[in-house]
Amino acid sequence: MNPFSRIAAICRMIKIEHSVFALPFAYAGAFLAAGGWPGLVPLLVLTVAMVAVRSFAMAFNRLVDLKYDRLNPRTAGRPLVTGEISVAWTGAFTVFMAVLFVVACAGMNRLCLYLAPVALLVAASYSLLKRFTWLCHFFLGGVLGLAPVAGWIAVDPQFTVPAVLLFWGVLFWVAGFDILYSCQDMDFDRSMGLHAVPAHFGLPTALVVSAFCHANAAIFLLLAGWSASLGWPWYAVWAVIAGVLTWEHRIISPDDMSRVNMAFFTLNGVIAFMVLGGALLGLYFG
Repeated sequence: MNPFSRIAAICRMIKIEHSVFALPFAYAGAFLAAGGWPGLVPLLVLTVAMVAVRSFAMAFNRLVDLKYDRLNPRTAGRPLVTGEISVAWTGAFTVFMAVLFVVACAGMNRLCLYLAPVALLVAASYSLLKRFTWLCHFFLGGVLGLAPVAGWIAVDPQFTVPAVLLFWGVLFWVAGFDILYSCQDMDFDRSMGLHAVPAHFGLPTALVVSAFCHANAAIFLLLAGWSASLGWPWYAVWAVIAGVLTWEHRIISPDDMSRVNMAFFTLNGVIAFMVLGGALLGLYFG
């Protein structure tokens, strides 16, 4: 395989496009901590760290879930399953991303460096939790919830109320849409003894839990903007975000899950950028 084909296969394996879920929150944390422009170098180092830790987590997930991905029709075309990328090469890629993440954290500040091993451990642990508990969705939410905290401490190495509130907002937001996404695998998860909210409680209850999560996400995002003293544009954008979350749950139902991918990727990708845009507008034009 030529280098370009391998790179393309890696990007498909780790779903590089899903970085839109975490990066805007990390940038929002950095801008809020700085009270404005945090500087080009901190943003570049933060970007490297975020992409590296997410790539590490996804590659690790593909390795430990390989036996399940081979059996699941939805995942049978993944590069690691088809042999387009080898297990050995994926393992090397995983280690490289872990090292790159630690190096990037060292380039931020001492607190980021000290927390780097913890972040790697937390990022890897999610892949195993689905074997034991349906709370795995909330743990994944916590992993991505670290994005705004990481962005904040990359600029200002301390834990603050706005950063913590953003953490909870992202946690519930991610848990809500991950529950929706896992509805596609409900029957497969049950057959394999895997734990997820849809497999454990059934589709109607899963949709209710997802909606509850997104209601909590809206509340925590509202409080985060208030605690960060953002101006009126943040509240206007927040109202749109709340509306999008509501619409997300109106386009799917237990009887029609055909638009779950739209709800998962398109709408939630938009929300991530709206949070960043709202934070910037609240900072500069409030």
